[in-house]
Amino acid sequence: MNELIGRVLRFEKDVYSHRSELYGSLARRGQSPTALMISCADSRVVPEHIVQAEPGDLFVCRNAGNIVPPFATMQGGVTSTVEYAVQALGVSDIIVCGHSDCGAMKAVAEPEMVRDMPNVAAWLRHSAAADRVVKDGYAGLSHADRVRAISLENVVVQLAHLRTHPSVAAGIACGQLSLHGWFVDIHAGQILALDGASGQFLPVAEGTDLPVALRPERRLATEFTMLEAAE
Repeated sequence: MNELIGRVLRFEKDVYSHRSELYGSLARRGQSPTALMISCADSRVVPEHIVQAEPGDLFVCRNAGNIVPPFATMQGGVTSTVEYAVQALGVSDIIVCGHSDCGAMKAVAEPEMVRDMPNVAAWLRHSAAADRVVKDGYAGLSHADRVRAISLENVVVQLAHLRTHPSVAAGIACGQLSLHGWFVDIHAGQILALDGASGQFLPVAEGTDLPVALRPERRLATEFTMLEAAE
């Protein structure tokens, strides 16, 4: 803790003093981030570092396994964060970000790891579909490759869960919200992004368009006019 205290003091003396104008502006005007990132709580994955964000750029929600529970009436930190980001802050992009060597996904692959952690085990049930996809759709994987496959499929599953949230569903239908699935390969220092057209994770590369899981296109099941709706 003494080391952390030293870092806090350096922030006050060095970082804040050199960025006081930015922090002052944020304090006066409030925040207006354009994106919400839902990432794993793993200490090796720092969302602000990944996108080189400045204060005020990125709204962040972190939890074990970068999980988004399907929408329900019960209160939850992830659900409340998503709702606030979309409805109050008006973010235009939501990123679900997984990573390599994920302890949560190892526990999904080997449930006995969390046998004595009932709350963790219950939380990781939200990733059960990813485990089933890998069991039924992949063959002959080593243990390490199986964990990696579950980690990638988990991002896809959590994006599907995200779409059950009313604020997200409305933003997508109105063409105001994009969804992104990212995967940080810690060992390679590389970011992979889910391409919605192919369903594959592709490297983020300079000079190419960013792969997007779901692009912002207005989609309504029917096109009633306001007059027809009133009648």
